[in-house]
Amino acid sequence: MEKKFYLTTAIAYTSSKPHIGNVYEAILADAIVRYKKKCGFDTYFQTGTDEHGQKIQLKAEEKNITPQLYVDQISEDIKKIYKLVDVQYDHFIRTTDASHMEEVAKVFEKLFKKGDIYKGTYEGNYCVACESYFTAKDLKDGCCPDCGAKVQTMKEEAYFLKLEPYQNRLIEYIKSHPDFIQPESRKNEMLNNFLSAPLPDLCVSRTSYTWGIPVHFDSKHVIYVWIDALLNYITGIGYHLDSPCEDLYHKFWPCDIHLIGKDILRFHTIYWPIMLMALDLPLPNQIFGHPWVLMNHNKMSKSKGNVIYTEDLVELFGVDAVRYYVLHEIPFASDGNLTYELVCEKNNSDLANTYGNLVNRTMAMGKKYFDGNLGKGVSTEFDSNLENRLHLTIKEYYSYMDKFRVADAIESVMVLLRAANKYIDEVAPWVLAKDSSKKQVLEGALYHLFEVIRIAAILLEPIMPSCSKEIYSQINTTKTSFKDLEYGVQERFELQEAKVLFKRLDVEKDVLACVLAKENAKTKTVVEQKPLVGIEDFDKLDLGVGMILEAKKHPKADKLLVFKVDIGGEVRQIVSGIAKFYDPSLLIGKKVVVVKNLKPILLRGEESYGMLLCASNENDLELLNVEKLPSGAQVS
Repeated sequence: MEKKFYLTTAIAYTSSKPHIGNVYEAILADAIVRYKKKCGFDTYFQTGTDEHGQKIQLKAEEKNITPQLYVDQISEDIKKIYKLVDVQYDHFIRTTDASHMEEVAKVFEKLFKKGDIYKGTYEGNYCVACESYFTAKDLKDGCCPDCGAKVQTMKEEAYFLKLEPYQNRLIEYIKSHPDFIQPESRKNEMLNNFLSAPLPDLCVSRTSYTWGIPVHFDSKHVIYVWIDALLNYITGIGYHLDSPCEDLYHKFWPCDIHLIGKDILRFHTIYWPIMLMALDLPLPNQIFGHPWVLMNHNKMSKSKGNVIYTEDLVELFGVDAVRYYVLHEIPFASDGNLTYELVCEKNNSDLANTYGNLVNRTMAMGKKYFDGNLGKGVSTEFDSNLENRLHLTIKEYYSYMDKFRVADAIESVMVLLRAANKYIDEVAPWVLAKDSSKKQVLEGALYHLFEVIRIAAILLEPIMPSCSKEIYSQINTTKTSFKDLEYGVQERFELQEAKVLFKRLDVEKDVLACVLAKENAKTKTVVEQKPLVGIEDFDKLDLGVGMILEAKKHPKADKLLVFKVDIGGEVRQIVSGIAKFYDPSLLIGKKVVVVKNLKPILLRGEESYGMLLCASNENDLELLNVEKLPSGAQVS
């Protein structure tokens, strides 16, 4: 019987263009599916876009276009980004698809007729950004516990889904299926934080907006966006409520894994299973709540301005380097950190130095000493250690990938590649080449290296598909399947043209300078397009006089200066990009104008709380100085 594997991601919300933290999930899913495919599974990978809800209706109104046109644009943008990072899905579902909308409405009506959904009145707290309801105890300082936005107090007629009748059954299912929620910490979180007390019924309709799937039997209501979104996992593969389901559904449901962010775990591990139970449908085999990609150890947020977009990373580092970083540096169960500097560091150390350099110098030696044509030769005293490491790597790789510990699987391969580089130093092929009697020993040593390179390329193909294909081409091999993961299956190597796999990059010149140039271009565009403002907008700025107490160069950025500024009884650290124009020692004691109510941010690891006002043109810049007024004086 053919093995099947059905994976879904959470469908991307179409409120705005996704950043790398959002796209990470699709890359991770793609790597897992590629692995399963190489293992011989018949795979099906579904992703898509979540396109209904109040937030989207408001976004469309802001742009003075229809919600449908708005989500059409965002959905296409997301497809382009997925294509850019080589994410190969089988189906891209949109919740505005007519077939999906029809089935969602039918499911809602069925659950109503069954008594699992009833009409009542909702009164409580609602977060527009998250499209979620919260009780008072859930809130943090009156704000949404998930995104931090202020919630709205609402009272409206609504339909509710009964949860408590299914609660004990769900708890029992989770406990009897230990792999149902992974990692383990996420399972414990659901059991201890949400399922330990009676579940309140879930509000599943709205009347305060219209952009959603109407309730067939009560048209002033639209179906709650999360009910709509969750059902995509079965509607996308041909589930039909009142007619025969399609072959795809029968083949692939239940889903093998829902791959989702940990912040939406509650919806997938409580509401979704209860919906399936109410429909008498099998539950998914596993729900995996992956960690977040952080920037400077903070969750990426467009509202906070701390996001990095996928296109910018790919432009600087290339597709495979970006895939490598997010898959290697985001651990199994804890959040990972991403900055331009960190990606550059890993590109240089792991890809250019360890992997790329191994391939480059092995190719060079193969062409130099054997004219690009070599066989197995004879073994040396160092070969057994390398072969043992090779066998162990393959075993570890399978073990980790089967548990979706992709970062650990990659690291196991990197250990092998480091061992191969060490092997070169131990064997010293350049010394062997000087002794004609050691010709076969030299050939054996290089053969070992090419076998490591071949097998590493196979193992890393789900991670960096383009890189692996390039290596296959350079070493001219067709032994690229998992069935070929055995030392010695390649009889000879007939080498082709060698190409550099990964270039070393200078973090200041090649990376940060480009990032800064882009930001400056954006700033210039914004300046040129700024609209007129009223006095009420200007009054939002809190401007004051500050005296510079300390000034020094930023330890990690040549263009930045770090200041300690007295703004009247309070000393602030402010980072400013004016190192090109000022000697910091000459600024101590100067009184300047400070924007005091600017949100604090991290700039290359240093907190900046405020902004120094300057005047500038294309060639020069000057701080705005104040002579007579004391520190802390208001500027208006």
